[in-house]
Amino acid sequence: MIPFRKNLAIAIDGGGIRGLIVTQALTALESYLGLPLHQRARLLVGTSTGSIIAAGIAAGLTAQVLTERYLEMGQTIFPNTPRKWLFPLTRTRYPDAPLHDGLQAQFGDQRMGDFWETDPPTDLVITAYDLVENRTRFIKPWKPEYVDWPVVKAVQASCTVPTYFPIVENRYIDGGVGSYANPCYVAAYEAKECLGWDLHETTLISIGTGRSPYSYDPATAPRLWPLDWINRILGAFSQSADDQQVHLVETYFEGLDFRRYQIDLREQIEMDDTRQMERLVAYGARLGRKIIHDRRDRAQGVVAKQTRLQS
Repeated sequence: MIPFRKNLAIAIDGGGIRGLIVTQALTALESYLGLPLHQRARLLVGTSTGSIIAAGIAAGLTAQVLTERYLEMGQTIFPNTPRKWLFPLTRTRYPDAPLHDGLQAQFGDQRMGDFWETDPPTDLVITAYDLVENRTRFIKPWKPEYVDWPVVKAVQASCTVPTYFPIVENRYIDGGVGSYANPCYVAAYEAKECLGWDLHETTLISIGTGRSPYSYDPATAPRLWPLDWINRILGAFSQSADDQQVHLVETYFEGLDFRRYQIDLREQIEMDDTRQMERLVAYGARLGRKIIHDRRDRAQGVVAKQTRLQS
């Protein structure tokens, strides 16, 4: 693996239980580096399940511990109960208490501002969507309005996928509802414009939670039902938005050592499918090898190729 530069930032996508892919991949990276990432990364950015991982690293947890937490809590947060199978006759698939209690056990009364008071300070950016103000909020430890926010509140807001969990404080939902399910652009902007990092001394690692296999062969496409089309369109929209963030970083942050890593899933794994946790760990091990051997996602490099063609 090409050595990291002086400044290291990590951005982590949303994806529910598929966050296991990331924690396992980062476990391999920590083993390779010989130290926990919280000793190396000073900027961590996460959306939804990515916010759990980013906050966990910022709080000093190792990736291995985070993997264990996902395995322990997955079926508690996404229980297989009648409420799940009766949806949409119920407002949400799952209660929010297990998620809240799990986060409370991990972060306790820690405030967002506490991360900025460490030596050296750590910048943690968590995305959440504010329904009242109709905008994405970028919750960070140095911004006065968020200094006293409990970490539990920030992370739970970012994880509250509509229809899966009740809305936080009747206004905050998953940060991925906006444009930032992949928050790599947020991380690049934070590093350059807010922290003032020299991009030529900065490495940004962006990690996805798996690309779903939504493609169909020509013989199958004409037989799709309406629900098939809805899932296909939503999947394509989400993946296109994720890839667009990659292109934006490559276009507007010249000099940055930007590395995007993603894994192609061979089967569809929903964000609440806890039956697939062992398989997700295996995908994470594969993604970890891709990171260590610097095999980047195919979405990266498109802008550079286009520029060469135009010249």
